Amino acid sequence: MALTNSKKSKTAKLASGAPQGAKAAGKSLRDRVSRGSQAELKLRPRRDPLAILQKSDESRLQELVPIRYGRMLASPFAFFRGSAAIMADDLSHTHSTGIIVQACGDCHLKNFGGFATPERNIVFDINDFDETLPAPWEWDLKRLATSFVMATRANGISATAGREVTMTCVESYRKGMHAFSKLDPLGVWYSRVHAEDFLALLTGPDRQRVERRVTKATAKRGSDVDYPKLAEVVNGKTHIREVPPLIYHPEVARSSDFESQVLGVLKAYRETLTDDRRVLFDRYTFVDAAIKVVGIGSVGTRCWIALFMSHANEPLFLQFKQANASVLESYAGKSAYAHHGQRIVAGQRLVQAASDIFLGWTTGPNADFYVRQLRDAKISPILETFDEGIFLAYARACGWNLARAHAKSGDAWMLDGYIGKSDALAQAIATFAEKYADLAERDHAELAAAVKSGKIQVFVE
Repeated sequence: MALTNSKKSKTAKLASGAPQGAKAAGKSLRDRVSRGSQAELKLRPRRDPLAILQKSDESRLQELVPIRYGRMLASPFAFFRGSAAIMADDLSHTHSTGIIVQACGDCHLKNFGGFATPERNIVFDINDFDETLPAPWEWDLKRLATSFVMATRANGISATAGREVTMTCVESYRKGMHAFSKLDPLGVWYSRVHAEDFLALLTGPDRQRVERRVTKATAKRGSDVDYPKLAEVVNGKTHIREVPPLIYHPEVARSSDFESQVLGVLKAYRETLTDDRRVLFDRYTFVDAAIKVVGIGSVGTRCWIALFMSHANEPLFLQFKQANASVLESYAGKSAYAHHGQRIVAGQRLVQAASDIFLGWTTGPNADFYVRQLRDAKISPILETFDEGIFLAYARACGWNLARAHAKSGDAWMLDGYIGKSDALAQAIATFAEKYADLAERDHAELAAAVKSGKIQVFVE
């Protein structure tokens, strides 16, 4: 679907009574929570931001924690990416209309990108759901807007231009929500941003560069691309290649009963797949598994990559990523799912336009896990190359996608009624984002001071 207001669905007319009532109810929410109040950031006595980060270290592999802080130290934006727990605490004290959606939970612009659908089409969508949980819609939008402020600052974009980018993101969310409020339920669920839709937002060299990346990503399956980089053959046996401290086999992987433990984990994972996916999964045989350090906020969690081979020696890499409680749970309530891997999978399937064919969950000796392919035609944004023009296009795509995600799980009619037709919400959210970006920069400086004093140990790659 193109990133413009869609034509009104014919079937939407059949439910015109309910939409109008919900829209009016959404508009009435402005009396309690004005759109302008969404700009407020109350700097009450805050919890120590570094203490919040260190609390989450308790469930992580301690030898990897210095890598986490080393990555967060790199820049204020890197710190922001790794500090979803801090922002969750701060967002819980901001104004909310009470409209609940399936929130991403860590909704920043690096958690959007391109990937292949099961039909092998490239779509642009949210691609990280570690923190997903039903929560106020404003939390996702405010975190996404703040990420645009911080990313444009990092690239030397002026404050005026940066605000325009942030406003564009929120305005795209507004226009998208209005369009989705006019669609029937199936119309919302079938909506997605194809590669061609995203390319249509670009011109000249920018478009050509992205087209080359799409072509390259679709030329081979992700596991075929990863195999030469991640695997090696030693004494006639295939292993995952070690690149310590970022890829390594922990001591448990060298124990005599490791393979039997893995087979138990895989058996439980297989049960979470549909029957047709089980048949596909059974075509592959487990070969090896190792720890791989990924991302920023996830560093230190148990993230395994597992190599499987088909009978014809074709590779498949799956990622088994530790699933902890969402950072939103302390503020939005506990998940309905006792297993956090299932929480993530259920949220991802609800929010994404299309999900990985191997998406599932399982339980390991020390943690819950969710499972997906390590990479499947994944196209991540290279933010360092973004100028104002690309930022504007990317902001439109992210805002529209977030609106679609929230419309799938929430009340698009009520949201459209509250947001309205003006740029009042965009102005307010952009102001909030600028304030919060300032706060995140101060938190980053506090981390730098703690590292300098020796209170926090880092490993700089």
